[in-house]
Amino acid sequence: MMTHSRTPASITVDCDGIEIAAEVRGSGPAVLLLHGYPETKAMWNEVAAALGEDHTVVAADLRGYGDSAKPRSASYAKRDMARDQFALMRELGHERFAVIGHDRGARVGHRLALGHPDAVTALAVLDIVPTLHMFENVDREMATAYFHWFFLARSDGLPEALIGADRETWLRSRFTGRRRDGDALPDAYDEYLRCFDLDTVHASGADYRAAATIDLDHDRADRADGRRIGCPVLALWGAHSYVGRNFDVVETWSQYAEQVSGEAIDADHYLAEEAPDLTAAALRGFLASVEVAS
Repeated sequence: MMTHSRTPASITVDCDGIEIAAEVRGSGPAVLLLHGYPETKAMWNEVAAALGEDHTVVAADLRGYGDSAKPRSASYAKRDMARDQFALMRELGHERFAVIGHDRGARVGHRLALGHPDAVTALAVLDIVPTLHMFENVDREMATAYFHWFFLARSDGLPEALIGADRETWLRSRFTGRRRDGDALPDAYDEYLRCFDLDTVHASGADYRAAATIDLDHDRADRADGRRIGCPVLALWGAHSYVGRNFDVVETWSQYAEQVSGEAIDADHYLAEEAPDLTAAALRGFLASVEVAS
């Protein structure tokens, strides 16, 4: 297995025909970090540095985001996006690893833990409840706070046309009003803007369309079969976020996983950027407890 320094090394790995970009740092038990929308692996900069003190940290761009491949003809089902990340970790020599995901990355992590239970030792999900639960609990507040779910899921080309006409205004709108630290943009905003090209606009729309269609089919099939996540799950949520205000997060995840713990972080949606010290401390404690138990 490769040994890495605390300074991240940028890599690109061919994962069964999809090139996935990642940064690797640290040494010790492996942990995979998966970002949210409309971000990239850069969202983890501060948290990854903390985790890298005692872990091999792989922060990856999802298919369709950042510097990873953005094929227009590919599937963006979370099952397929998870397969990319499984292949990445195998190529890096990690047979077993923990997964930490925020937002869209947590939805990929959910599918990764279900699809590859022998590989995923633990899963942390940041500021989400499962996709199926969200769609089955739509009300006016949810539709207002998460209007982009329904907008981006349109298949008529309208989201791509409108966002493509002014990508920066759309990108800014995803952060302003959804961060507890005022309307300040995240430190990595320039990196997000660099990567938010027309291919990302299209791919991220495909991601949301998959969430509203095939991902729900997969989730319903799992529920019918009684499939649940078997590894330990940590749910973290923003004390001031929509998720934190509207769900009993631990109880909700307990319907989908066998071992769930959780806590609120003094933040809104973007925990790892708004409260990196608190987030990293919670994650390190969780990973240590899992590693001791194993």
